Amino acid sequence: MATLNYLNTTHIEFGSRNMVADTMKQLGITRPMIVTDKGIVAAGILDKVREAMGNEFSPEIFDDTPENPTEEATLAALAKYKDAGCDGIISLGGGSSMDLAKGLALLATHEGDLTKFAAIEGGGALIGDVAPHIAMPTTAGTGSEVSVGSVIITKDGRKLIFASPNLLPKVALCDPDLTMGLPARLTAATGMDAVTHCIEAVISPMDNPPAEAVGLDGLRRAVQLGHLEKAVADGQDKDARYNMMMAASEGAMAFVKGLGAVHSMSHACGRIKELRLHHGTLNAVILPAVLRYNADFVGDKYDRIRDAMGLAAGADLAEAIEALNQRLGLPANLGEMGISMDTPGIVENATTDVCTFTNPRPLEAKDYETLFEMAIG
Repeated sequence: MATLNYLNTTHIEFGSRNMVADTMKQLGITRPMIVTDKGIVAAGILDKVREAMGNEFSPEIFDDTPENPTEEATLAALAKYKDAGCDGIISLGGGSSMDLAKGLALLATHEGDLTKFAAIEGGGALIGDVAPHIAMPTTAGTGSEVSVGSVIITKDGRKLIFASPNLLPKVALCDPDLTMGLPARLTAATGMDAVTHCIEAVISPMDNPPAEAVGLDGLRRAVQLGHLEKAVADGQDKDARYNMMMAASEGAMAFVKGLGAVHSMSHACGRIKELRLHHGTLNAVILPAVLRYNADFVGDKYDRIRDAMGLAAGADLAEAIEALNQRLGLPANLGEMGISMDTPGIVENATTDVCTFTNPRPLEAKDYETLFEMAIG
């Protein structure tokens, strides 16, 4: 059976941020909280959005989103949200701000500890209507603006997925202009996050042909047409920025099919607060090992991925990703990022991560040991 879930209202165009005031009115938001981070504030992006709002709205600002969103930060945002009498949320930033905003929208309307709503705990069924949320991404990678999921590090140290159609932002305003100042290294890392989403969604064993087609189109834009490398080389390339914004949203639209071992391993590494590792960079570095490991379990899907990426028939996908990572200036392996086989909890957390269950090749702890050895280098 193919079950198809699509999605929210998404506007992808230069200047779409100017729709924010009308969108708030449509959703009945009168006192918004903007969830963002201090880098967005310093870059002047928050000022652009406040200008687009006009004088009718006086938003509360939460700018303490960490690089990887945490339960503690979500609770801090919740306290501020309630104290200010807010009735809706605007997330402005990358995946971290959007994911924290989803956690806030949940806790603003539900009682109980955050962990009870985690997918691995069966908590998705407990998630009802949440506070209205408008997503305004400033990176082109996570696709959280069109995703039903949120990833948050909980107080017990786990990096957990929270997933429900109710967590999907009501509207996404994807203005590529907000990505124009993104540094090259972050453009590369977030872009490879989108590429990984597209690839893992395509090879997921779940049956959803439209989602697979969307993922392949995202790969065509990012890799075959070269828009990821163009955006890294010239951050002011408007065509590349537009196409990467589209590819990022497509990656998340595609992964309604599920993800896989790349994300399980990335979540296991990303939960280590001391290392402060970027999710997209982790995905890029881990992807070649998982491509090699899954190769005999995907039928002809690698042929379709090669075609979408503009590679020759029979080309080694893992080698192609390694070469792309090198051209983008990303690390060669997890060892360069500070991960070793002695890093506590990586195998255990990957094995229990919900993304494991939609990897095309069944995985147990011993398999993750092998994968981490491959990816550490």
